[in-house]
Amino acid sequence: MNKHRDTTGPTDDQQQITLRGPAELADALPYMMGYHPTDSIVMVALHGDRGRFGGRVRLGIPRSVREWSPVAEQLAECLVEGCERRGSRPDGIVVFVCQDPAEGETGRQVMERLRPLAQRLRTACGTLDVPVYEALCISDGRFWSYCCPDTRCCPPEGNPLAMPGTSVMAAAAAYAGIQVRGSLREMERPLRPWPHETAGSAGQVRALDAANAALVPRILGLEGRDVVCAETIRRAEELLRRLTESPRIADPVLADAQDDALIGDDEAAAVILGLQDRQTRDRAAEWMEGEEAAPALRLWRALARRCVGAYAEHSAAPLTLAGWVAWSTGDEPAARVALGIALEVDPEYVFARLLHQACNEGLDPESLRRCLREERDARTAAEARAASGAAAGPGTRTRTRGAGARVARTRAAGAGASGSSALRAAGRRTKRGPVRAHPGAMGDNRGSASRAAGPAEVSARARSRAARRGGGRGSRSGR
Repeated sequence: MNKHRDTTGPTDDQQQITLRGPAELADALPYMMGYHPTDSIVMVALHGDRGRFGGRVRLGIPRSVREWSPVAEQLAECLVEGCERRGSRPDGIVVFVCQDPAEGETGRQVMERLRPLAQRLRTACGTLDVPVYEALCISDGRFWSYCCPDTRCCPPEGNPLAMPGTSVMAAAAAYAGIQVRGSLREMERPLRPWPHETAGSAGQVRALDAANAALVPRILGLEGRDVVCAETIRRAEELLRRLTESPRIADPVLADAQDDALIGDDEAAAVILGLQDRQTRDRAAEWMEGEEAAPALRLWRALARRCVGAYAEHSAAPLTLAGWVAWSTGDEPAARVALGIALEVDPEYVFARLLHQACNEGLDPESLRRCLREERDARTAAEARAASGAAAGPGTRTRTRGAGARVARTRAAGAGASGSSALRAAGRRTKRGPVRAHPGAMGDNRGSASRAAGPAEVSARARSRAARRGGGRGSRSGR
């Protein structure tokens, strides 16, 4: 089998290694994902006689056993149909179920408890005429095979995972510069809201309440919307400047605490509420590369942590921006995690769905970057003409033209948010055609069965929802 980091197949200059047996497959999983996928179902497609790794899907293990069957069916459909859209139906699939033991539970007990889930996944793949070559449970530092009956190689007590850094896979990953970032929980920590018991949570809720009462009526008004957009961008630029002037320290926990201390409750609340407007969010998406990218990523993560209490759904906007910046700068694992959480808090957030799908299907982010650059350049030119007395109309109201005829046509067709329109337009410039949005497909999304619906169902729902939002609905408009 070939090891590679993307979902579209290896290139000629990628190192080729062969994985033999369950032990090497279990060891390869965190290198395929970029982190240890705790509490997860992972399915990886295999292609050709040599079992080349292809597309992969990840979903959090549903808490309810009643969801296992529909989730298994939808994941199998997403993986197989996603591979077919890229031109190659998988010849086989490898299944992983990963979960740490609960208090008082052993790894073997976890394996037995999840056995029915693994069987449902195997059956769902078989229904689509794609065999499961191997199904592994990983828990408590050990792994078990659900497919191998030979106790000599797969004993009932399981086999220990390889020590970190000692396997062939680890050596190849180190040579290729691939890093494993720890567990999924560790990657999610800087994106999750502060706990209720945190000292600052109560003050942040009060600030969000006040900003909500002050800003939402203005956003709903046509004239006030443009003013709020400009105010939000100015506040965000000030926070970016502040973060840029405060270099990030090495320890990630202390670094996040440092960023939190640099942002006041009222400032965070005003920007969070302002980003609920699609026009403002799309302006903020332009901070995606160069020297702006790192402080922008810090800002969006910090704002996501401030969406406490009843404002958790408001984190979809900063989380999507964090995922976009991560993807734009080449950090696909971090992008998938951020976009997956955005879809967890708001499964209907269209821009996150489109970005998540595009990231996992290998769309080049440069296509979207180019559209956003064109919008920014056109807006700057329009503002300059307005300032010099030329008849160009209000500066921020001329932004549709800045994305070029492709984006204007997709918006006229009802694509919804302008960032989403740009992504759809960028998708048409690739061989794959338009990106279809379904949050459970081809990547890293946590949630229930409804969030991992099959491609045809969710794609149709996404298009209809985007069309309904085309006219805008105030503070949650366009998504």
